[in-house]
Amino acid sequence: MEYRHLGNSGLRVSVVSLGTMTFGGRGVFAKVGDSDVTGATRMIDLALDAGVNLVDTADSYSGGLSEEIVGQAMKGRWGRALIATKARMPTGPGPNDAGLSRHHLIEACEGSLRRLGTDHIDLYQLHAWDGLTPLEETLTALDDLVRAGKIRYVGCSNYSGWHLMKALATADRIGAARFVSQQIHYSLQARDAENELLPIAVDQGVGVLAWGPLAGGLLSGKYRRGIEAPAGSRHLTDWNEPPVYDRERLYGIVETLVRIAEERAATPAQVALAWLLGRPAVASLVVGARTEEQLAGNLAAAGLALSEGERGRLDRVSASPLPYPYWHQAKIARDRLGAADLTLLGARLAQR
Repeated sequence: MEYRHLGNSGLRVSVVSLGTMTFGGRGVFAKVGDSDVTGATRMIDLALDAGVNLVDTADSYSGGLSEEIVGQAMKGRWGRALIATKARMPTGPGPNDAGLSRHHLIEACEGSLRRLGTDHIDLYQLHAWDGLTPLEETLTALDDLVRAGKIRYVGCSNYSGWHLMKALATADRIGAARFVSQQIHYSLQARDAENELLPIAVDQGVGVLAWGPLAGGLLSGKYRRGIEAPAGSRHLTDWNEPPVYDRERLYGIVETLVRIAEERAATPAQVALAWLLGRPAVASLVVGARTEEQLAGNLAAAGLALSEGERGRLDRVSASPLPYPYWHQAKIARDRLGAADLTLLGARLAQR
């Protein structure tokens, strides 16, 4: 297992981390998985034995049940893994039971600590943007939790580019703990993050934790042009996370994954994960699984290195048209582009 620094921090994380949205199966989360304590413990055993050192959860997953299950499964062996969780989503019916206010963040942190059965959280992440709470309030609350020893590092998730830059600038201005990471949706099927979020990550030293790296299973190889998906499959029906805007593009990506996988005696999922691990600023892929077999296969991607030719094939088949102002920059500003700019434009310019 390879370990990478999380952004500009001194914290090193495994390139594959364990996502636990499949733990619990309560409410809407029953659609993605329902591992109980016994099943979750086996999953965690498998991940730890493979060298995974980061377990990611959230207080909203199955109404807190995922955190409880993680706490029980990790009891007595917290020293083997870092724990990351998230706050922002509703945790109750009250008007202050959601968002990123000082009130809710402190209450949410205390609740996560109780459910996890630990005295600190290694990475505490803001699960989504809150445009109604002043950033100063949110960031000083996080900073106070860091100073109290209840959390050690802070990160965000699902922020836009301007949200992230405003938060980083505000933290610098008031002297609060800075985000070391952003957990974002990123895969071959959804490369939107390359427009703003990856350049910011490179420029500002913010590590990327990629959630949904297999696009919820769309890149597993079972969704093929002209082939009916297996019974019980969620995607390309009424399930739209992540949304598929261009089904033909998706099929082209999957066909290329399948061909490379056959050439490498690997699986399409492993090839998709290996491609993502070669992208700028990516520290770790947050991988969940319904079964131990799926998890074992995904963990094996940590040892698969793609050639430049294979990466180029995947880049081309998954590329989307450059939005403004990037097509304009590629045309008239190409002589003075920095490292952050080239995360998006470098490959495009090389093809011209």
